[in-house]
Amino acid sequence: MTAHPLSEIAIAGRRIGPGHAPFVICELSGNHNGSLDRCLEMVDAAADTGCDAIKIQTYTADTITMDVDRPEFRIHGGLWDGRSLYELYQEAQTPFEWHAAIFERARLRGVIIFSSPFDETAVDLLDSLGAPAFKIASFEAIDLPLIRYAASKGKPLIISTGMANLAEMAAAKDAALSAGASGVVLLHCVSSYPARFEDANVRTIPDMAARFGCPIGLSDHTSGTAVAVAGVALGACVIEKHFTLARADGGPDAAFSLEPDEFSALTADCKAAWQALGRAQYDVLGSERANLQFRRSLYVNQDVPAGAIMTRANVRSVRPGNGLPPASLPEVLGKTARRALSRGEPLDWDMLS
Repeated sequence: MTAHPLSEIAIAGRRIGPGHAPFVICELSGNHNGSLDRCLEMVDAAADTGCDAIKIQTYTADTITMDVDRPEFRIHGGLWDGRSLYELYQEAQTPFEWHAAIFERARLRGVIIFSSPFDETAVDLLDSLGAPAFKIASFEAIDLPLIRYAASKGKPLIISTGMANLAEMAAAKDAALSAGASGVVLLHCVSSYPARFEDANVRTIPDMAARFGCPIGLSDHTSGTAVAVAGVALGACVIEKHFTLARADGGPDAAFSLEPDEFSALTADCKAAWQALGRAQYDVLGSERANLQFRRSLYVNQDVPAGAIMTRANVRSVRPGNGLPPASLPEVLGKTARRALSRGEPLDWDMLS
């Protein structure tokens, strides 16, 4: 059967789709806390987790919002309650002038790196740095002009779908492909920070795969690793999770980010979960064959004189498996011993008449 042309994509030579191990993205976000040195340290620590890719975010406060003192430009509730959007993004931004150093460090460590652009200048910067893909954040999934501009560079787009309805998801995917993207991955996402387990709804992943015919992944804002592993079990081809050196150090996204040891566990567990999926099969595996001898079988349970009747008292189903199968017990009972039988002998038909 020929694969659907949209069923997998490639990022920097790495195949991403249902037939491949999950592509794990380590999202640095704004947890560098305004320090390029810390950001580069995060790149090194992320590379050590075994992740497939590192992702940053490319914006300034002025390219993502406006410095306006109006109620709708202020956050109400949640982690950032009371802060203005402009103030938050000033703190969380990864300055454009850092990008070359960050990309260079990731490449030196042998890890794929790309970013989320939030305007056309960010797309141009990332394209000039050779980013192999673009990530569109959930809040920008309805910005079809931005999606089209990013897609015009001819690279794959990974689009988070938090808050998006089905029509908006379809519009984002269609805009990307029609504008020249080399492929699209849609990420199931719950845009709350942190997200609750009961809101994760990871069963959405196979449903999205059936609806959209492209690789589906998970951008996970819950705590821990359980939801990501569940996502892989339900077919997620991409896992994206936030990363920090230490939650105690603070940072705009630290509360729902994983520390290095936790992210290493996430990566290993997601890969193991995918490997464990395997295929539906019912044959004895090569790794099981040595243990066949220890299955149950029928053994002589007490000494039996020649000519004596076989009863439940003198034959039992026990381990190991050198005797007749336990299913033969009804046929064995009532037969006579052809010769004297000793306790501990495996039972065979030539011993009975």
